[in-house]
Amino acid sequence: MARIAIGGFQHETNTFAPSKADYAAFEAGGGWPGVRYGEPIFAAVEGANIPAAGAIQSLRALGHSLVGTAWGVASPSAHVTADAFERITGELIAKLESAKPVDAVYLDLHGAMVVETYDDGEGEILRRVREAVGPRVPVVASLDLHANVTRAMFERADALVAYRTYPHVDMADTGARAARVLDQMLRAGRRPPGGFHQLDYLTGIPSQCSFIEPCKTIYQELSSLEERHGCVLSFTPGFPMADFADCGMSVFGYGSREALERLRGAVADAEKDFAMELHDAPIAVRRARSAGAPGAPVVLADTQDNPGAGGNGDTTGLLKALIQQDAQDAVLGMLIDPGSAQRAHEAGQGSTLVFSLGGLSRIPGDAPLKGEFTVERLGDGRFTCTGPMFKGFRMTLGPMALLRSRATPGVRVVLASRKCQAADQEMFRTLGVQPRQQRIVALKSSVHFRADFEPIAREVLVVKSPGPALADPAEFKWTKLRKGVRLRPLGPVHA
Repeated sequence: MARIAIGGFQHETNTFAPSKADYAAFEAGGGWPGVRYGEPIFAAVEGANIPAAGAIQSLRALGHSLVGTAWGVASPSAHVTADAFERITGELIAKLESAKPVDAVYLDLHGAMVVETYDDGEGEILRRVREAVGPRVPVVASLDLHANVTRAMFERADALVAYRTYPHVDMADTGARAARVLDQMLRAGRRPPGGFHQLDYLTGIPSQCSFIEPCKTIYQELSSLEERHGCVLSFTPGFPMADFADCGMSVFGYGSREALERLRGAVADAEKDFAMELHDAPIAVRRARSAGAPGAPVVLADTQDNPGAGGNGDTTGLLKALIQQDAQDAVLGMLIDPGSAQRAHEAGQGSTLVFSLGGLSRIPGDAPLKGEFTVERLGDGRFTCTGPMFKGFRMTLGPMALLRSRATPGVRVVLASRKCQAADQEMFRTLGVQPRQQRIVALKSSVHFRADFEPIAREVLVVKSPGPALADPAEFKWTKLRKGVRLRPLGPVHA
Protein backbone atom coordinates (compact mmCIF):
# COMPACT_ATOMS: atom_id res chain seq x y z
CA MET A 1 0.00 0.00 0.00
CA ALA A 2 1.36 3.40 -1.04
CA ARG A 3 0.54 6.87 0.27
CA ILE A 4 -0.55 8.98 -2.70
CA ALA A 5 -1.22 12.72 -2.83
CA ILE A 6 -4.24 13.78 -4.90
CA GLY A 7 -4.82 17.19 -6.49
CA GLY A 8 -6.52 18.87 -9.41
CA PHE A 9 -6.25 22.26 -11.13
CA GLN A 10 -8.02 22.65 -14.49
CA HIS A 11 -8.50 25.55 -16.87
CA GLU A 12 -8.87 25.68 -20.65
CA THR A 13 -7.56 29.08 -21.69
CA ASN A 14 -8.72 30.97 -24.76
CA THR A 15 -6.26 33.87 -24.75
CA PHE A 16 -8.50 35.70 -27.25
CA ALA A 17 -11.57 35.56 -24.97
CA PRO A 18 -13.10 38.66 -23.36
CA SER A 19 -12.79 37.81 -19.64
CA LYS A 20 -10.21 36.22 -17.33
CA ALA A 21 -10.53 33.49 -14.69
CA ASP A 22 -10.08 35.04 -11.27
CA TYR A 23 -10.26 33.21 -7.95
CA ALA A 24 -14.03 33.73 -7.77
CA ALA A 25 -14.39 31.87 -11.07
CA PHE A 26 -12.66 28.84 -9.51
CA GLU A 27 -14.87 29.11 -6.43
CA ALA A 28 -17.93 29.00 -8.74
CA GLY A 29 -16.54 25.98 -10.62
CA GLY A 30 -18.47 26.45 -13.86
CA GLY A 31 -20.57 23.32 -13.28
CA TRP A 32 -17.65 21.41 -11.73
CA PRO A 33 -17.03 21.33 -7.97
CA GLY A 34 -15.61 24.64 -6.78
CA VAL A 35 -12.37 25.19 -4.90
CA ARG A 36 -11.64 22.61 -2.21
CA TYR A 37 -8.56 21.95 -0.07
CA GLY A 38 -7.54 18.76 1.71
CA GLU A 39 -10.00 16.02 2.62
CA PRO A 40 -13.16 17.78 1.22
CA ILE A 41 -11.87 17.11 -2.32
CA PHE A 42 -12.94 13.49 -2.10
CA ALA A 43 -16.61 14.16 -1.30
CA ALA A 44 -16.78 17.00 -3.85
CA VAL A 45 -15.87 14.84 -6.87
CA GLU A 46 -17.42 11.55 -5.77
CA GLY A 47 -19.80 9.99 -8.28
CA ALA A 48 -19.19 12.51 -11.06
CA ASN A 49 -17.70 11.86 -14.50
CA ILE A 50 -14.49 13.61 -13.46
CA PRO A 51 -10.93 12.22 -13.89
CA ALA A 52 -10.11 12.66 -10.21
CA ALA A 53 -13.20 10.64 -9.26
CA GLY A 54 -12.09 7.74 -11.46
CA ALA A 55 -8.52 7.91 -10.16
CA ILE A 56 -9.60 8.03 -6.53
CA GLN A 57 -11.93 5.06 -6.89
CA SER A 58 -9.30 3.03 -8.73
CA LEU A 59 -6.44 3.84 -6.35
CA ARG A 60 -8.54 2.97 -3.32
CA ALA A 61 -9.58 -0.32 -4.95
CA LEU A 62 -5.88 -1.06 -5.45
CA GLY A 63 -5.36 -0.63 -1.71
CA HIS A 64 -3.60 2.74 -1.61
CA SER A 65 -3.96 5.45 1.02
CA LEU A 66 -4.88 8.90 -0.33
CA VAL A 67 -4.35 12.43 0.92
CA GLY A 68 -6.02 15.49 -0.58
CA THR A 69 -4.12 18.64 -1.54
CA ALA A 70 -5.99 21.23 -3.65
CA TRP A 71 -8.77 21.28 -6.24
CA GLY A 72 -9.83 24.09 -8.58
CA VAL A 73 -11.71 24.28 -11.89
CA ALA A 74 -13.16 27.30 -13.70
CA SER A 75 -15.09 27.69 -16.94
CA PRO A 76 -12.92 28.26 -19.99
CA SER A 77 -12.06 31.92 -20.48
CA ALA A 78 -9.09 34.17 -21.07
CA HIS A 79 -5.97 33.90 -18.88
CA VAL A 80 -6.01 32.61 -15.32
CA THR A 81 -5.13 35.55 -13.11
CA ALA A 82 -1.81 35.45 -11.30
CA ASP A 83 -3.66 35.74 -7.98
CA ALA A 84 -5.88 32.70 -8.65
CA PHE A 85 -2.95 30.63 -9.91
CA GLU A 86 -0.72 31.42 -6.92
CA ARG A 87 -3.48 30.86 -4.37
CA ILE A 88 -4.49 27.45 -5.68
CA THR A 89 -1.04 26.22 -6.68
CA GLY A 90 0.41 27.61 -3.47
CA GLU A 91 -2.11 25.68 -1.41
CA LEU A 92 -1.51 22.53 -3.46
CA ILE A 93 2.22 22.69 -2.72
CA ALA A 94 1.68 23.60 0.93
CA LYS A 95 -0.65 20.60 1.42
CA LEU A 96 1.83 18.39 -0.42
CA GLU A 97 4.70 19.55 1.80
CA SER A 98 2.69 18.92 4.95
CA ALA A 99 1.68 15.45 3.73
CA LYS A 100 5.24 14.27 3.09
CA PRO A 101 6.53 11.71 2.85
CA VAL A 102 4.31 10.53 0.01
CA ASP A 103 5.04 7.66 -2.35
CA ALA A 104 3.43 9.22 -5.43
CA VAL A 105 1.34 12.11 -6.75
CA TYR A 106 -1.73 12.05 -9.00
CA LEU A 107 -2.91 15.31 -10.59
CA ASP A 108 -6.11 16.01 -12.49
CA LEU A 109 -4.94 18.68 -14.98
CA HIS A 110 -6.33 20.09 -18.20
CA GLY A 111 -3.20 20.81 -20.21
CA ALA A 112 -4.25 24.09 -21.85
CA MET A 113 -3.88 26.59 -19.00
CA VAL A 114 -2.30 29.96 -19.73
CA VAL A 115 -1.66 32.25 -16.77
CA GLU A 116 -1.04 35.98 -16.75
CA THR A 117 2.47 35.17 -15.59
CA TYR A 118 3.13 31.77 -17.27
CA ASP A 119 2.29 30.68 -20.80
CA ASP A 120 2.61 27.01 -19.78
CA GLY A 121 0.48 26.81 -16.65
CA GLU A 122 0.67 23.03 -16.24
CA GLY A 123 4.39 23.05 -16.89
CA GLU A 124 4.79 25.42 -13.94
CA ILE A 125 2.49 23.38 -11.70
CA LEU A 126 4.48 20.23 -12.49
CA ARG A 127 7.76 22.07 -11.93
CA ARG A 128 6.69 23.05 -8.43
CA VAL A 129 5.31 19.60 -7.63
CA ARG A 130 8.54 17.97 -8.83
CA GLU A 131 10.59 20.39 -6.77
CA ALA A 132 8.50 19.52 -3.70
CA VAL A 133 8.71 15.72 -3.96
CA GLY A 134 12.06 15.25 -5.68
CA PRO A 135 13.07 13.18 -8.71
CA ARG A 136 12.26 9.71 -7.36
CA VAL A 137 8.58 10.13 -6.41
CA PRO A 138 6.32 9.21 -9.36
CA VAL A 139 4.11 12.06 -10.60
CA VAL A 140 1.28 11.10 -12.96
CA ALA A 141 -1.34 13.43 -14.45
CA SER A 142 -4.48 12.93 -16.49
CA LEU A 143 -5.09 15.48 -19.26
CA ASP A 144 -7.99 16.78 -21.30
CA LEU A 145 -8.20 15.79 -24.96
CA HIS A 146 -7.70 19.51 -25.75
CA ALA A 147 -4.39 19.72 -23.90
CA ASN A 148 -1.65 21.76 -25.56
CA VAL A 149 1.11 19.47 -24.31
CA THR A 150 4.59 20.96 -23.91
CA ARG A 151 8.00 19.37 -23.66
CA ALA A 152 8.26 20.72 -20.11
CA MET A 153 5.02 18.96 -19.10
CA PHE A 154 6.19 15.69 -20.62
CA GLU A 155 9.59 15.82 -18.92
CA ARG A 156 8.39 16.91 -15.47
CA ALA A 157 5.73 14.20 -15.18
CA ASP A 158 6.53 10.50 -15.08
CA ALA A 159 3.42 9.80 -17.16
CA LEU A 160 0.65 11.79 -18.84
CA VAL A 161 -2.63 10.11 -19.83
CA ALA A 162 -5.27 11.95 -21.93
CA TYR A 163 -8.98 11.53 -22.67
CA ARG A 164 -9.94 9.67 -25.86
CA THR A 165 -13.44 10.96 -26.43
CA TYR A 166 -14.93 14.31 -27.41
CA PRO A 167 -17.59 14.72 -26.03
CA HIS A 168 -15.58 13.74 -22.97
CA VAL A 169 -17.62 10.76 -21.82
CA ASP A 170 -14.44 8.99 -20.64
CA MET A 171 -13.18 11.51 -18.07
CA ALA A 172 -13.56 9.22 -15.05
CA ASP A 173 -12.25 6.30 -17.10
CA THR A 174 -9.16 8.35 -17.98
CA GLY A 175 -8.51 9.05 -14.32
CA ALA A 176 -8.77 5.32 -13.66
CA ARG A 177 -6.32 4.57 -16.50
CA ALA A 178 -3.87 7.10 -15.07
CA ALA A 179 -4.24 5.45 -11.67
CA ARG A 180 -3.40 2.05 -13.12
CA VAL A 181 -0.32 3.49 -14.83
CA LEU A 182 0.75 4.99 -11.50
CA ASP A 183 0.16 1.70 -9.67
CA GLN A 184 2.24 -0.20 -12.24
CA MET A 185 5.02 2.34 -11.88
CA LEU A 186 5.05 1.90 -8.11
CA ARG A 187 5.21 -1.87 -8.48
CA ALA A 188 7.97 -1.73 -11.11
CA GLY A 189 9.96 0.91 -9.24
CA ARG A 190 10.82 2.86 -12.38
CA ARG A 191 9.54 5.37 -14.91
CA PRO A 192 8.40 3.85 -18.22
CA PRO A 193 10.37 4.90 -21.32
CA GLY A 194 8.37 7.38 -23.35
CA GLY A 195 8.25 9.66 -26.35
CA PHE A 196 6.59 12.92 -27.36
CA HIS A 197 5.90 14.58 -30.73
CA GLN A 198 4.15 17.81 -31.71
CA LEU A 199 2.28 18.02 -35.02
CA ASP A 200 2.66 20.96 -37.38
CA TYR A 201 -0.97 21.94 -38.07
CA LEU A 202 -3.98 23.25 -36.13
CA THR A 203 -7.63 22.29 -36.49
CA GLY A 204 -10.79 23.86 -35.08
CA ILE A 205 -12.43 22.12 -32.14
CA PRO A 206 -15.70 21.17 -33.94
CA SER A 207 -13.70 18.84 -36.20
CA GLN A 208 -12.02 17.16 -33.20
CA CYS A 209 -15.17 15.23 -32.27
CA SER A 210 -14.41 11.53 -31.74
CA PHE A 211 -17.89 10.56 -32.99
CA ILE A 212 -16.91 11.62 -36.52
CA GLU A 213 -13.95 11.28 -38.85
CA PRO A 214 -11.02 11.52 -38.74
CA CYS A 215 -10.78 11.30 -34.94
CA LYS A 216 -13.07 8.29 -34.80
CA THR A 217 -10.59 6.24 -36.80
CA ILE A 218 -7.51 7.77 -35.15
CA TYR A 219 -8.66 6.74 -31.68
CA GLN A 220 -9.60 3.27 -32.92
CA GLU A 221 -6.07 2.94 -34.29
CA LEU A 222 -4.64 4.21 -30.99
CA SER A 223 -6.45 1.46 -29.06
CA SER A 224 -5.37 -1.16 -31.58
CA LEU A 225 -1.72 -0.06 -31.33
CA GLU A 226 -1.85 -0.24 -27.54
CA GLU A 227 -3.23 -3.76 -27.65
CA ARG A 228 -0.67 -4.98 -30.19
CA HIS A 229 2.35 -3.34 -28.56
CA GLY A 230 1.41 -3.47 -24.86
CA CYS A 231 1.93 0.25 -24.37
CA VAL A 232 0.12 3.44 -23.27
CA LEU A 233 -0.63 6.08 -25.93
CA SER A 234 -2.34 9.48 -26.08
CA PHE A 235 -3.36 11.85 -28.86
CA THR A 236 -4.39 15.40 -27.99
CA PRO A 237 -5.76 17.46 -30.92
CA GLY A 238 -5.09 20.52 -28.79
CA PHE A 239 -6.95 23.70 -27.93
CA PRO A 240 -6.28 26.04 -30.89
CA MET A 241 -7.21 29.24 -29.07
CA ALA A 242 -4.22 29.68 -26.77
CA ASP A 243 -1.66 32.09 -28.18
CA PHE A 244 1.64 30.63 -27.00
CA ALA A 245 4.46 28.76 -28.67
CA ASP A 246 3.33 25.19 -28.00
CA CYS A 247 -0.34 25.46 -28.93
CA GLY A 248 -1.51 22.52 -31.01
CA MET A 249 -1.66 18.77 -31.55
CA SER A 250 0.62 16.21 -29.95
CA VAL A 251 1.07 12.47 -29.53
CA PHE A 252 2.88 10.90 -26.60
CA GLY A 253 3.15 7.56 -24.92
CA TYR A 254 5.12 4.98 -22.99
CA GLY A 255 6.40 1.52 -23.75
CA SER A 256 6.76 1.39 -27.56
CA ARG A 257 8.49 3.88 -29.85
CA GLU A 258 7.21 1.99 -32.90
CA ALA A 259 3.58 2.34 -31.79
CA LEU A 260 4.08 6.03 -31.03
CA GLU A 261 5.57 6.68 -34.47
CA ARG A 262 2.69 4.86 -36.15
CA LEU A 263 0.22 7.02 -34.22
CA ARG A 264 2.08 10.18 -35.18
CA GLY A 265 1.94 9.10 -38.83
CA ALA A 266 -1.80 8.43 -38.64
CA VAL A 267 -2.46 11.94 -37.31
CA ALA A 268 -0.19 13.52 -39.92
CA ASP A 269 -1.90 11.60 -42.73
CA ALA A 270 -5.37 12.66 -41.52
CA GLU A 271 -4.73 16.40 -41.94
CA LYS A 272 -6.95 16.85 -45.00
CA ASP A 273 -9.82 15.04 -43.25
CA PHE A 274 -10.04 17.59 -40.43
CA ALA A 275 -11.65 20.18 -42.75
CA MET A 276 -15.28 20.79 -41.70
CA GLU A 277 -18.31 22.54 -43.18
CA LEU A 278 -19.54 25.52 -41.15
CA HIS A 279 -22.92 27.24 -41.71
CA ASP A 280 -23.82 30.91 -41.40
CA ALA A 281 -26.71 31.44 -38.98
CA PRO A 282 -29.42 32.47 -41.53
CA ILE A 283 -28.60 29.50 -43.78
CA ALA A 284 -28.57 27.07 -40.84
CA VAL A 285 -31.92 28.31 -39.52
CA ARG A 286 -33.50 28.08 -42.98
CA ARG A 287 -32.35 24.48 -43.32
CA ALA A 288 -33.48 23.61 -39.78
CA ARG A 289 -36.95 25.09 -40.37
CA SER A 290 -37.52 22.76 -43.28
CA ALA A 291 -35.94 19.63 -41.81
CA GLY A 292 -36.75 19.73 -38.09
CA ALA A 293 -39.81 18.07 -36.58
CA PRO A 294 -41.07 17.24 -33.07
CA GLY A 295 -39.37 13.99 -32.14
CA ALA A 296 -36.51 14.66 -34.56
CA PRO A 297 -35.22 18.21 -34.07
CA VAL A 298 -32.37 19.81 -35.95
CA VAL A 299 -29.62 20.78 -33.51
CA LEU A 300 -27.71 24.00 -34.21
CA ALA A 301 -24.33 24.33 -32.47
CA ASP A 302 -23.48 28.00 -31.78
CA THR A 303 -19.84 26.98 -31.65
CA GLN A 304 -18.11 30.38 -31.61
CA ASP A 305 -19.87 31.44 -28.38
CA ASN A 306 -19.28 28.14 -26.61
CA PRO A 307 -18.71 28.72 -22.86
CA GLY A 308 -16.62 25.56 -22.97
CA ALA A 309 -14.12 27.29 -25.25
CA GLY A 310 -13.87 30.75 -23.70
CA GLY A 311 -17.12 32.33 -24.87
CA ASN A 312 -19.41 33.93 -22.30
CA GLY A 313 -22.56 32.40 -23.80
CA ASP A 314 -24.17 35.81 -24.35
CA THR A 315 -24.01 36.56 -28.09
CA THR A 316 -27.32 36.90 -29.92
CA GLY A 317 -26.60 36.26 -33.62
CA LEU A 318 -28.24 32.83 -33.77
CA LEU A 319 -31.18 33.91 -31.59
CA LYS A 320 -31.80 36.87 -33.91
CA ALA A 321 -31.80 34.57 -36.95
CA LEU A 322 -34.40 32.30 -35.31
CA ILE A 323 -36.68 35.26 -34.59
CA GLN A 324 -36.20 36.93 -37.97
CA GLN A 325 -37.09 33.73 -39.82
CA ASP A 326 -40.18 33.03 -37.69
CA ALA A 327 -38.88 29.67 -36.49
CA GLN A 328 -41.43 27.40 -34.82
CA ASP A 329 -40.97 25.06 -31.86
CA ALA A 330 -37.47 26.46 -31.45
CA VAL A 331 -35.50 26.88 -28.24
CA LEU A 332 -32.03 28.37 -27.67
CA GLY A 333 -29.98 27.71 -24.57
CA MET A 334 -28.31 28.69 -22.50
CA LEU A 335 -28.01 32.45 -22.91
CA ILE A 336 -25.92 33.61 -19.96
CA ASP A 337 -27.45 36.92 -18.84
CA PRO A 338 -27.75 37.25 -15.05
CA GLY A 339 -29.35 40.69 -15.23
CA SER A 340 -32.17 39.53 -17.51
CA ALA A 341 -32.67 36.37 -15.46
CA GLN A 342 -33.04 38.49 -12.33
CA ARG A 343 -35.53 40.82 -14.08
CA ALA A 344 -37.58 37.78 -15.07
CA HIS A 345 -37.67 36.60 -11.44
CA GLU A 346 -38.66 40.04 -10.22
CA ALA A 347 -41.45 40.31 -12.80
CA GLY A 348 -42.73 36.81 -12.11
CA GLN A 349 -44.02 33.92 -14.16
CA GLY A 350 -46.57 34.97 -16.77
CA SER A 351 -45.33 38.54 -17.00
CA THR A 352 -44.53 40.19 -20.32
CA LEU A 353 -41.90 42.91 -20.52
CA VAL A 354 -39.22 44.36 -22.75
CA PHE A 355 -35.79 42.75 -22.37
CA SER A 356 -32.40 43.65 -23.76
CA LEU A 357 -30.92 40.16 -23.96
CA GLY A 358 -27.24 39.26 -24.15
CA GLY A 359 -24.55 41.18 -25.94
CA LEU A 360 -22.72 41.65 -22.66
CA SER A 361 -19.27 40.74 -24.00
CA ARG A 362 -19.32 43.41 -26.70
CA ILE A 363 -18.06 40.98 -29.33
CA PRO A 364 -17.50 42.63 -32.73
CA GLY A 365 -20.56 42.01 -34.90
CA ASP A 366 -22.80 41.29 -31.90
CA ALA A 367 -25.24 43.44 -29.90
CA PRO A 368 -28.02 42.96 -27.33
CA LEU A 369 -31.35 41.73 -28.67
CA LYS A 370 -34.14 44.09 -27.64
CA GLY A 371 -37.71 42.85 -27.68
CA GLU A 372 -40.82 41.88 -25.78
CA PHE A 373 -40.77 38.48 -24.09
CA THR A 374 -43.13 36.56 -21.82
CA VAL A 375 -41.72 34.83 -18.74
CA GLU A 376 -42.95 31.25 -19.09
CA ARG A 377 -41.02 29.48 -16.34
CA LEU A 378 -38.57 30.27 -13.54
CA GLY A 379 -35.94 28.11 -11.85
CA ASP A 380 -33.21 28.31 -9.23
CA GLY A 381 -30.55 26.72 -11.46
CA ARG A 382 -30.02 23.75 -9.15
CA PHE A 383 -30.25 20.33 -10.77
CA THR A 384 -28.21 17.21 -11.45
CA CYS A 385 -27.20 16.35 -15.01
CA THR A 386 -28.08 12.96 -16.48
CA GLY A 387 -26.41 12.89 -19.92
CA PRO A 388 -23.27 10.90 -20.77
CA MET A 389 -20.91 13.89 -20.61
CA PHE A 390 -22.05 15.65 -17.42
CA LYS A 391 -23.67 12.71 -15.63
CA GLY A 392 -23.67 13.29 -11.88
CA PHE A 393 -22.63 16.97 -12.14
CA ARG A 394 -24.58 19.02 -9.60
CA MET A 395 -25.30 22.33 -11.33
CA THR A 396 -25.71 25.64 -9.52
CA LEU A 397 -26.34 28.08 -12.35
CA GLY A 398 -28.12 30.78 -10.36
CA PRO A 399 -31.54 32.20 -11.31
CA MET A 400 -32.82 30.71 -14.58
CA ALA A 401 -35.78 31.67 -16.76
CA LEU A 402 -37.58 30.49 -19.88
CA LEU A 403 -38.70 33.37 -22.09
CA ARG A 404 -40.98 33.30 -25.17
CA SER A 405 -40.64 35.92 -27.89
CA ARG A 406 -43.81 37.98 -28.44
CA ALA A 407 -42.71 38.90 -31.97
CA THR A 408 -42.08 35.24 -32.88
CA PRO A 409 -43.98 33.05 -30.37
CA GLY A 410 -42.39 29.91 -31.78
CA VAL A 411 -39.00 30.93 -30.33
CA ARG A 412 -38.06 30.48 -26.70
CA VAL A 413 -34.77 31.13 -24.91
CA VAL A 414 -33.35 29.61 -21.73
CA LEU A 415 -31.53 32.13 -19.54
CA ALA A 416 -28.97 31.23 -16.88
CA SER A 417 -26.90 33.38 -14.53
CA ARG A 418 -23.64 31.43 -14.43
CA LYS A 419 -21.55 30.36 -17.38
CA CYS A 420 -21.79 26.74 -18.52
CA GLN A 421 -22.13 25.24 -21.97
CA ALA A 422 -25.38 23.59 -23.01
CA ALA A 423 -24.35 19.95 -23.09
CA ASP A 424 -27.07 18.19 -21.08
CA GLN A 425 -30.82 17.95 -21.67
CA GLU A 426 -31.51 18.63 -17.98
CA MET A 427 -30.50 22.24 -18.62
CA PHE A 428 -33.77 22.51 -20.56
CA ARG A 429 -35.90 20.03 -18.63
CA THR A 430 -35.32 21.94 -15.41
CA LEU A 431 -37.51 24.66 -16.98
CA GLY A 432 -40.07 22.25 -18.42
CA VAL A 433 -38.66 22.02 -21.97
CA GLN A 434 -38.32 18.58 -23.54
CA PRO A 435 -35.63 18.99 -26.24
CA ARG A 436 -36.86 15.96 -28.20
CA GLN A 437 -40.25 17.62 -28.75
CA GLN A 438 -38.81 20.74 -30.41
CA ARG A 439 -38.26 21.29 -34.11
CA ILE A 440 -35.05 23.27 -33.57
CA VAL A 441 -32.66 23.14 -30.59
CA ALA A 442 -29.93 25.80 -30.65
CA LEU A 443 -27.07 25.18 -28.24
CA LYS A 444 -24.18 27.27 -26.92
CA SER A 445 -21.71 24.42 -27.41
CA SER A 446 -19.24 23.05 -29.96
CA VAL A 447 -19.16 19.27 -29.50
CA HIS A 448 -19.94 18.20 -25.93
CA PHE A 449 -23.68 18.48 -26.66
CA ARG A 450 -23.41 15.57 -29.10
CA ALA A 451 -23.27 12.98 -26.31
CA ASP A 452 -26.80 13.81 -25.08
CA PHE A 453 -28.41 15.59 -28.04
CA GLU A 454 -27.16 13.81 -31.17
CA PRO A 455 -29.20 10.65 -30.38
CA ILE A 456 -32.43 12.70 -30.60
CA ALA A 457 -31.39 14.86 -33.58
CA ARG A 458 -32.38 14.50 -37.21
CA GLU A 459 -29.15 16.31 -38.05
CA VAL A 460 -26.54 18.56 -36.46
CA LEU A 461 -25.37 21.80 -38.07
CA VAL A 462 -22.31 23.67 -36.79
CA VAL A 463 -23.09 27.38 -36.97
CA LYS A 464 -20.61 30.20 -37.44
CA SER A 465 -22.09 33.20 -35.63
CA PRO A 466 -20.25 36.03 -33.78
CA GLY A 467 -18.22 34.91 -30.76
CA PRO A 468 -14.67 34.71 -29.41
CA ALA A 469 -14.17 30.94 -29.88
CA LEU A 470 -13.41 31.03 -33.59
CA ALA A 471 -14.02 27.75 -35.39
CA ASP A 472 -11.23 28.49 -37.87
CA PRO A 473 -7.89 28.96 -36.07
CA ALA A 474 -6.50 30.87 -39.07
CA GLU A 475 -8.79 33.78 -38.18
CA PHE A 476 -7.04 34.47 -34.86
CA LYS A 477 -4.30 37.12 -34.67
CA TRP A 478 -1.45 34.88 -33.47
CA THR A 479 1.61 36.52 -31.94
CA LYS A 480 3.39 33.82 -29.92
CA LEU A 481 2.69 30.61 -31.83
CA ARG A 482 5.83 28.83 -33.06
CA LYS A 483 6.68 29.50 -36.68
CA GLY A 484 5.96 26.94 -39.37
CA VAL A 485 2.61 25.73 -38.03
CA ARG A 486 -0.26 25.54 -40.53
CA LEU A 487 -3.12 27.56 -39.08
CA ARG A 488 -5.77 25.19 -40.40
CA PRO A 489 -5.59 21.79 -42.12
CA LEU A 490 -3.61 22.33 -45.35
CA GLY A 491 -3.92 26.06 -44.63
CA PRO A 492 -1.61 29.06 -44.38
CA VAL A 493 1.67 28.74 -42.49
CA HIS A 494 2.31 30.93 -39.46
CA ALA A 495 5.37 33.05 -40.13
